[in-house]
Amino acid sequence: MRLLVTGGAGFIGSNFVRYMLDKYPDIEIINFDKLGYGSNLNNIKDLDKERHKFIKGDINDYNTISEIIKNVDGIVHFAAETHVDRSISNPYSFIESNILGIYTILESIRKKNPEINFVYISTDEVYGDILEGSFTENSRLMPSSPYSASKAAGDMLVLGYSRTYNLNVKIVRCTNNYGPYQFPEKLIPKTIIRALNDLKIPIYGTGENVRDWLYVEDHCRGIDTVLNKGEKKEIYNISANSEKKNIEVVKTILSILNKDDNMIEFVDDRPGHDVRYSLNSDKLRELGWKPKYNFEEGISKTVNWYMDNKWWWEPLINEKVLHPTPWKINW
Repeated sequence: MRLLVTGGAGFIGSNFVRYMLDKYPDIEIINFDKLGYGSNLNNIKDLDKERHKFIKGDINDYNTISEIIKNVDGIVHFAAETHVDRSISNPYSFIESNILGIYTILESIRKKNPEINFVYISTDEVYGDILEGSFTENSRLMPSSPYSASKAAGDMLVLGYSRTYNLNVKIVRCTNNYGPYQFPEKLIPKTIIRALNDLKIPIYGTGENVRDWLYVEDHCRGIDTVLNKGEKKEIYNISANSEKKNIEVVKTILSILNKDDNMIEFVDDRPGHDVRYSLNSDKLRELGWKPKYNFEEGISKTVNWYMDNKWWWEPLINEKVLHPTPWKINW
């Protein structure tokens, strides 16, 4: 099988590429990534060069994308702008990547390889927040930020193209991921890195916002399940049923690192901050998937990875990345 992975040098994309190469000895992967701020060649530098080919490029480059799509059996589309704080200060790049980019992919598919097996990676944030219960795949979309609005628009394009042109597309919507190779702007790596450097740990508002935390390898296994067992034109939620308040997550990390809770400082909340995300993933579990790691196991593995791989994150940290309220920065 030849698989195109867009955004495969980013956090989740690179973990997925590693997972697939490890699981399937006969797979060949074309990794297409523009190497924006969230991508890093160090994420993939040790991969098998015989079965993994990296191409630097932009998903809005129709000619290049369409030529690749003609010669592959499947696509998993990660490439996107994903950082909510950045979307608040500079929304345009999210429109360009997350809406125009998926348009380019879909046009390439319908014109060059309409039978291709295509998995589009979305997010739980397209649903907005929910105070009680959990969203299902049929819940209405109510995004709260420019980022989630751009992803919701991408979802609608995928669904519209799948119906009009009868494309073999599937959508996955996942909860918050964490694990190795996550860019240091995100809550968990930022907390680990700041704690290791004895810096204060900023938490938005009161830290009561709730997220369902999914270890990245479990997400990769879910995508693999949808790729191979999912139904055409269907949506699948991926969740771990491991909901934690942000303050709980930070305190857990500090405990693992033997640091005091007095390192925590509360900072101005970002605009439109969702209170709670929660997904029902029964539909995916019916295909045989379930998470392998609970939060305690996953967060321990993650903290240890960052402690053992300072070579990876030290070149990435700067004032902007570690800023306590990055949504205030003019990116």
